[in-house]
Amino acid sequence: MQDSNDALLEDSEESEINLTPMLDVVFIMLIFFIVTAVFVREPGVEVERPEATTAITPEAATIFIAITPSNEIWIDGETVDPAAVRAEIERLHAENPESGVVVQADNEASNQALIQVMDAAKQAGVNDVTIAAGEE
Repeated sequence: MQDSNDALLEDSEESEINLTPMLDVVFIMLIFFIVTAVFVREPGVEVERPEATTAITPEAATIFIAITPSNEIWIDGETVDPAAVRAEIERLHAENPESGVVVQADNEASNQALIQVMDAAKQAGVNDVTIAAGEE
């Protein structure tokens, strides 16, 4: 009786599956996908852009700024005080020096708010400033 219990115990020990190598592979794949992923930043609010027949999609722009109908300025999902727009653009541009700025102004937004954001981007050292338009 003792011998049969010992044999069952040995069989159960031998049939265990070692998951460590599989977990190592999963973590390596996770790290690979995190490092190679492209992170797209959105302004955080949906605006109705004016339409244009010559609208193009900029490829290198990663800083998206939205201006709502009530002239609120949104960057990275948060409203930003107009006086702090330049500092926020400088911070984002420092993270990715190759990035440009895309301003998504609503149809009802004032020209003053749009000009203020564009000036802040230029003062922050970003030369590639684009105004987003919807395609017809």
